[in-house]
Amino acid sequence: MSSTGFITQQIFIYGGITIIITGLIGNIFNLIVFLSLRTFREISSSFYLVMMSIFSITQLCLTVLSRVLVGINSSDGTNMSMFWCKCRNFLSHLFQILLLICFCLVTIDQYCATCPYQHLRKFCQIKIAQRLVLLFVFICFLHGIPYLIFYNLSISITGQVSCIITNPIYTQYRTYVILVGLVGFLPIIITIIFGSMAFYNVQQLTYYTVPLVRRELDKQLTSMILIQVLINLFLLSPVVIISVLLLNLDLFRDLNVKAQIQFSFNIAIILYYIHLCVSNRICFFFFFYFIKRLF
Repeated sequence: MSSTGFITQQIFIYGGITIIITGLIGNIFNLIVFLSLRTFREISSSFYLVMMSIFSITQLCLTVLSRVLVGINSSDGTNMSMFWCKCRNFLSHLFQILLLICFCLVTIDQYCATCPYQHLRKFCQIKIAQRLVLLFVFICFLHGIPYLIFYNLSISITGQVSCIITNPIYTQYRTYVILVGLVGFLPIIITIIFGSMAFYNVQQLTYYTVPLVRRELDKQLTSMILIQVLINLFLLSPVVIISVLLLNLDLFRDLNVKAQIQFSFNIAIILYYIHLCVSNRICFFFFFYFIKRLF
């Protein structure tokens, strides 16, 4: 194993274990806070954040733990079972998309909640949030069916078994539509736009006849969401850009450049998964701070 490969392996093992532990603790704390206090249970934004915590936990177990196992045993089991090969990639894709959708929804919801227009604030209801999440779960389930079809076990010339997409057209679709679009730039653009508008609305709350407790809650929620927007912006962008470069590695003739791009992608992946634990710890901090101020 090369020195670069050894460094990458150690980063996946120790970095992944750290992300799993801190992510599970942060998400569990979030669930306790959101579900135990009636104030938060009545807010649609809190429902989206609860679903984000649930999806984050599944992502930690399905994706990050899988990469840790690859670092330790050089296999996560997907190359040994056709069922697990298809199921693991399908579920990982499903919860990854749902996590980002919920993040977009909570940003839009917070904009509507802080908006001076009454007809927009009517959309900030628990029942509407629940129906939207169920609708997107159904849509994402249908959208992920090709994962169950095109992910297969493939045997290389050296006899190594790998779980990969065997359809070249869907490989292109996954990279440019799913990774670059649905997972990359689309959620970044949506959250930046609505997060900025929500921040502007919060600055104007003092001019509206809004109860003090609700005003403070909206300020804390908006601050938390804006921090998550910035985290996603800096952690999602490198993965998207380097993934496009990986798909076009044939354009680079220098083997060292190819190796550097692959190494950069591995580092970017670890940084991307940091948002599963960092954003939730920040979320818990803000709500804990707000609870202390209330009580």
